[in-house]
Amino acid sequence: MLTSAPSHAAVQGPCDIYAAGGSPCVAAHSTTRALFGAFSGSLYQVRRSSDNATLNIGVLVAGGVANAAAQDSFCANTTCVITVIYDQSGHGNNLTQAPAGGAAGGPDNLAYATAAPTTVGGHKVYGVFVAPGTGYRDDATSGIATGDAAEGEYAIFDGTHYDGGCCFDYGNAETSNNDTGNGHMEAIYFGNIKVWGYGSGNGPWIMADLENGLYSGVNAGLNSGDPTINDRFTTAIVKGEAGHWSIRGGNAQSGGLSTFYSGARPNVSGYNPMHKEGAIILGIGGDNSKDSAGTFYEGVMTSGYPSDTTENSVQANITAAGYAAPASVGPAPGSRISIQATTSCCTGDYIKHDDSDTKVVIAPITSSSSSTAKADSTWIVTTGLADTSCISFESANNSGQYLRHSGFELYLQAPDGSALFNQDATFCPQAGNSGTGVSFESWGYPNKFIRHYNLTAYIASDGGSNAWDATSLWPNDTSWLVASPWA
Repeated sequence: MLTSAPSHAAVQGPCDIYAAGGSPCVAAHSTTRALFGAFSGSLYQVRRSSDNATLNIGVLVAGGVANAAAQDSFCANTTCVITVIYDQSGHGNNLTQAPAGGAAGGPDNLAYATAAPTTVGGHKVYGVFVAPGTGYRDDATSGIATGDAAEGEYAIFDGTHYDGGCCFDYGNAETSNNDTGNGHMEAIYFGNIKVWGYGSGNGPWIMADLENGLYSGVNAGLNSGDPTINDRFTTAIVKGEAGHWSIRGGNAQSGGLSTFYSGARPNVSGYNPMHKEGAIILGIGGDNSKDSAGTFYEGVMTSGYPSDTTENSVQANITAAGYAAPASVGPAPGSRISIQATTSCCTGDYIKHDDSDTKVVIAPITSSSSSTAKADSTWIVTTGLADTSCISFESANNSGQYLRHSGFELYLQAPDGSALFNQDATFCPQAGNSGTGVSFESWGYPNKFIRHYNLTAYIASDGGSNAWDATSLWPNDTSWLVASPWA
């Protein structure tokens, strides 16, 4: 159980520390905890697919962590998305579904509400899992820096969830959703793209998206002082003032902050002075570039350039909050299992691959079944090919071939070396959608789970345009028992 720790309020939150340091928060977003010691309002809103009803999720106590139990109860037997991430600062800078922009159409997808479970201070909470195509924005803000005005930004990201797409950002962007030129953004970027600037090692890196350039230092290209940083919970900071800006970062679970860059603005037209416009984005670029992925837990934007001393105190508050990965759910890597259906029609059926083709189905397996059928319904659990915090399923009798989805149907195939295959073959276990067993969520499509429909295996959402997305029996069809292996 994750409820043993007391749910008392913190003495102060990060925004209390910023205010004391003379750089108050003008935007404060989190789905995990209050960022002011006295905050007692709503952190975010969820909408469930079964009836489109919404619920605001608040804190357990003033200054405390999110009431995840309220979300779990509301979203039981269906799926939910995060519709609003509320601004705790009082400026009303709420993040909602991003509209279309110059780089890509919209509106963008909304994050699936249970795709990023974690714990804070021993309490279960949820982050914001951004798959490519997902994005949030506020184009009509209050108090956010514009022009060359000073500001600070920090965010906590999952340092193991990143890619090389453009652009997983949090921070200041254009109000028109279009690329309006150099220096019209100042946002935190996290990932390992190398098109513009990049740091040492293979990434990911904390960089600044200043529009028409991700900068890891004063120049485009390699800046070796910006290191690879991939702590499970990573504190990322970008701050800027007239003629000067900085990148800082650290482990959000322990230790202090390091400064990776502090110096002049890029020596390119448009960046000095800056032309910040004051919109806020999460998970996308300023022109709605939305080909990237990441996970966000909390972040703020300040009025004024915070001192390193202030940020060091904020980091101490973050590490004291007690971010931790959730207890594992489902089968452990290295185990050998069979996967049994729980729907009343099919409790004797197991996920298996066909011998005549590469399709994956459910079929009855008993002690009298052939040795081939038993082996076809036995799987070796491995660490996720795309994310080591999730899992993949290797066939027990077709070594080197994995369960993967293509066109939403499941197949047995060998890896082709592509990132897409790895993503399609990675699933994240969570408590069963019906309240029984385990459900296996697609890593790349976080609102879709492994489901049986007409005896065939798919990844399916709770409601949608495909026949296998039917809401009838969805919670049961997507819930499975981890059984002893048949072979």
